[in-house]
Amino acid sequence: MVTLVLLIFSIFLFWLAVTPASMSLLSPKGVNYEVAALMSMKNKMRDEYQVLDGWDINSVDPCTWYMVGCSSEGFVISLEMASMGLSGSLSPSIGNLTHLRTLLLQNNQLSGPIPAEIGKLSELLTLDLSGNQFDGEIPRALGRLFRLSYLRLSRNRLSGLIPKPVASLSGLSFLDLSFNNLSGPTPKILAKDYSIAGNSFLCSAMPTQICGGVPKPANEMSSDRKTSNHHRWVVSVIIGVSCTFIVTVMLLVCWVHWYRSNVLTGYVQHDCEFAIGHLKRFSFRELQIATGNFSSKNILGQGGFGVVYKGYLPNRTIVAVKRLRDPNFTGEVQFQTEVEMIGLAVHRNLLRLYGFSMTAEERLLIYPYMPNGSVADCLRDNGRDTPFLDWSKRMHIALGAARGLLYLHEQCNPKIIHRDVKAANILLDESFEAVVGDFGLAKLLDCRDSHVTTAVRGTIGHIAPEYLSTGQSSEKTDVFGYGILLLELITGLKSLDAGNGQGQKGTILDRVRNLFEEKKVEMLVDRDLKGCFNTEELEKTVEVALQCTQSNPNNRPKMSEVLRILEDITGQMGHVDESQGGSNICETRAFSFSRNFSDIHEESSFTIEPIELSGPR
Repeated sequence: MVTLVLLIFSIFLFWLAVTPASMSLLSPKGVNYEVAALMSMKNKMRDEYQVLDGWDINSVDPCTWYMVGCSSEGFVISLEMASMGLSGSLSPSIGNLTHLRTLLLQNNQLSGPIPAEIGKLSELLTLDLSGNQFDGEIPRALGRLFRLSYLRLSRNRLSGLIPKPVASLSGLSFLDLSFNNLSGPTPKILAKDYSIAGNSFLCSAMPTQICGGVPKPANEMSSDRKTSNHHRWVVSVIIGVSCTFIVTVMLLVCWVHWYRSNVLTGYVQHDCEFAIGHLKRFSFRELQIATGNFSSKNILGQGGFGVVYKGYLPNRTIVAVKRLRDPNFTGEVQFQTEVEMIGLAVHRNLLRLYGFSMTAEERLLIYPYMPNGSVADCLRDNGRDTPFLDWSKRMHIALGAARGLLYLHEQCNPKIIHRDVKAANILLDESFEAVVGDFGLAKLLDCRDSHVTTAVRGTIGHIAPEYLSTGQSSEKTDVFGYGILLLELITGLKSLDAGNGQGQKGTILDRVRNLFEEKKVEMLVDRDLKGCFNTEELEKTVEVALQCTQSNPNNRPKMSEVLRILEDITGQMGHVDESQGGSNICETRAFSFSRNFSDIHEESSFTIEPIELSGPR
């Protein structure tokens, strides 16, 4: 009997081990709890644009549904439903999605109270319900979300006090409760940055201060009504004279402001009123002064995204000012949301967004100035006094760029696809650390979709075949661009497409493959290196580049795999000093691939420069 019991128990343990995580979500009737929760949400919402049509109660796995993201175990971890025209209310069943980490519902028309059941989502990291019509009080249950780092409830109709449990969430990077109807004393807020502007009934928590705007008790109102009527006409006259005076002064001030702005500076500035707490907001006039009225002498680079100027702030900080240009871009709320998300992506190998400026006709982004320019500048001097990149620095740059892209793809929430990885968008700080720039701008300037765009952004010669032909981008699109970047570092060439109309199978990439198969990769190396490079690292790095540039995106490695291989290469091989022997080749070669390709270009009767669909800084 004991043996039989042990056998049954062992079989039960084996069943638990092999049963998929998604099976554990099934009720005794075979219904997936997460499917049921999502369908309850759908039933509570009005879907004017039918974006929820693919949500099916008969589905066992919701991971293929639009706007739903899942973990590798099959749990729902993200709902990204921003700006979808949804109305109705938010179902309390949201609390059953216990593995949820990201909930984005901003810029819809949802109304009713915010369900207290959201407080059950213990793994939630990002919650954005801004730009809706939610009313009632802020649920105290939100104070139980101890892992929450980003909370936005702005631009709703919420009323009542700010709950102390919510104000006491010390792990919040940003809390936005602005432009609601909140009232009463303001508790001490422990978030690193926050905004409560636009709540006229809020007041200081100091006991000596009276909270203005809070309705008076009934006995005080009755007492007020007993005030003598013979003083009212005096008050009316004073108010009438005062209003007339104030209106006259305001009209005069407006006229003076219009005259100075329009005539003296030639530009009328209309800053849109909102605050982004974790970024510095500049006025357009400040940036005009910083860049010498956007003088051509201060241009650092230009391309499809806009022109980049060198600027000097009043505190002597040197910055790079990117003046965006996109004739189809008009969404102010979308600009705010995307700039906030870009600003939250912080990594050593990503270009930090320092601030922004927005007017009725201008969008500008401000970044720290990179003293060593871009990798493209260093590889191709272009008449500038740029530093030389030896082999060791080039390998270090390759590693840094890989780490930055890995963060965007696999560690950033929500993930960001760069769409234009190239040497011109890899910047170098004072220590020659690679800093990936322009990430997020393709999505920022294409506000009508999330992962597919008909407006292909990038640079011909660096764009993956599937993105160029279908407009569909993914992480593997960036992997292709990274492979081209590796070949740029090796060859020093400006473009890896010969411009002969063969798309991504241009002469250069084909020839790289041929030389690799013929084991003649030394012919690829930039002649400026004068033969000083590590042959073993060269061979393995070219192999990685060819894996990244395979025509089938499914065959390309992920950036985490690319980084691991490159770390193994540089860790095993090391960087031998040029003065020593070893595997480094330090001799001037009479023939190099760079020279050979230059000759081919000069002989060609049909030469097309790479088309810049987005530009360097």
